[in-house]
Amino acid sequence: MYTLYGFSGSGNCYKPKLLLTHLGEAFNWVEVDTRKGETRTPEYLALNANGKVPLLKLDDGRCLAESNAILCYLAEGTTYLPQDRWQRAQTMQWLFFEQNNHEPSIAEARHISKFLPADNPRRAHLPRLHERGYTALGVMEKHLAKQPFFSGNYSIADIALYAYTHVANEGGFDLRGYPMVRAWLARVRAQPGHTPMH
Repeated sequence: MYTLYGFSGSGNCYKPKLLLTHLGEAFNWVEVDTRKGETRTPEYLALNANGKVPLLKLDDGRCLAESNAILCYLAEGTTYLPQDRWQRAQTMQWLFFEQNNHEPSIAEARHISKFLPADNPRRAHLPRLHERGYTALGVMEKHLAKQPFFSGNYSIADIALYAYTHVANEGGFDLRGYPMVRAWLARVRAQPGHTPMH
């Protein structure tokens, strides 16, 4: 049985949790509160020297970090990671897009808005984060106008992008101008084994 270390409020931690429920895999969830420094303890750093969540621990004790690497590992040999060379590359393209264009703006804006006090100086970054986040949402909107999911059928690309898009409003994003994104969010929620983030 897998053990998944994560913080329930994190979209990155939600990604492997959602995939595991889709797969019907039993797993142990270990709550790790990053706000309380629980990823910086000697015990946790012995599992992941980078001191971050999520972290997947296998039965044999091996540990795998980084949310999208965990998705790839868990999805190997399933329909969530296409075997077709082109569709697989498309899936990887969107995983990289999520980490490089989407997550740094949308997730960061949510973190600042939801978890930091109103007088935190990082709130000055919100306008720029919103600008970049809306650019990423625009890319997604155009792509979803052509097909229902990001790399053919529902895959880990959709799981990765769903994690923070479906709570983008918590970071100050308004999705009313993105009908294709909103329709896609509904399709993701309708997938068998879907589980809410919180």
